[in-house]
Amino acid sequence: MPFLLDDRKAVFPDPLMADSNGLLAVGGSITPEFLLEAYKLGIFPWFDPDMHPPLWWFPDPRPVFFPGEVKISKSMRQWLRRHKDYKITMDLAFDQVLRHCAEQPGRQQPGRWLTETLQASLKELFRNGFARSVEVWNGRGELVGGLYGVTPGNGIFSGESMFHTEPNTSKAALIYLVQNAKNLGFHLIDGQAESEHLIRMGAKLIPAREYYKILARH
Repeated sequence: MPFLLDDRKAVFPDPLMADSNGLLAVGGSITPEFLLEAYKLGIFPWFDPDMHPPLWWFPDPRPVFFPGEVKISKSMRQWLRRHKDYKITMDLAFDQVLRHCAEQPGRQQPGRWLTETLQASLKELFRNGFARSVEVWNGRGELVGGLYGVTPGNGIFSGESMFHTEPNTSKAALIYLVQNAKNLGFHLIDGQAESEHLIRMGAKLIPAREYYKILARH
């Protein structure tokens, strides 16, 4: 059975006590304080807002990218060469990226898991330096792709969601992040939930225990 959290105290159990599906705890809140404490431990919320309270997860295995270790397909390399007028930035449009991600098909239904309350907490984390975004702009200066994640100060970029309104732009954002991770101060990019897309792009699946050891070292 998952642990029941106190709504008033951002205290989580040992992440390695998550069940076989990765579910660790139920309850608590999605305030900035709860989110920050969770991400420091590699825990993240993922829930149906029609079901209260929040659910907290620590999956096993974990898809992660190490700095510079990203696979770029031949077609993606061609796309990058053809779109040299596109620009990639960081932290210039966090709120816009968040809104676009809420409108994209996500972990459940479009926008459902990224509630207004969760968005407000993430925006506060960003204002305090604990969340970041990557933006892709086309030649006309329009925001056409990007991603965001929580950065709790331990050298981990916990990737939350990505979006695109033009083909390949979310991939371009991820490639930029992985290639520049070391210079940005990240020694690991956490993909959170396993997917074929992340594996194709070079994510490695590591056991939860190994992932937790990495967190403990930083």
